[in-house]
Amino acid sequence: MIIGKGGAETEAGVMPSRQLVDDMMAYNESLAKAGVLLAAEGLAPSSRAARIAYGPGKPKVIDGPFAETKEIIAGFCLIQVKSREEAVEWALRVPVPEGGEGVGLELWEVFDAADMPETSLTPETAERDKALRESLETNPPNA
Repeated sequence: MIIGKGGAETEAGVMPSRQLVDDMMAYNESLAKAGVLLAAEGLAPSSRAARIAYGPGKPKVIDGPFAETKEIIAGFCLIQVKSREEAVEWALRVPVPEGGEGVGLELWEVFDAADMPETSLTPETAERDKALRESLETNPPNA
């Protein structure tokens, strides 16, 4: 997963320029053409978000906005590639606006039940995970 970090402008709800939108569309199309794109979305400012904090007692819901903008996520792109190196190559192609101050990307490997060690997953749980994934493919959310 390529995670795009936000900044003061994204937190203020400033929309990207037409040029950046066009550049992102071209980038996403290149990912799709290469057969590696699974999803790509921008995220609303943290004023429309919530965090769930766990500690003693009940979980605590914390409504945005969140003060520390350097930790804000502005969007993500989910790709399926063969290696970390390939993911880095794709991430380096993400269009960044002129100046790009404060913009950053993080790369995270996504894993599922198939990646779990056998000692962590019972055969029943593996089957439940498989059935859930199959149901999502045939009945996507909001379909």
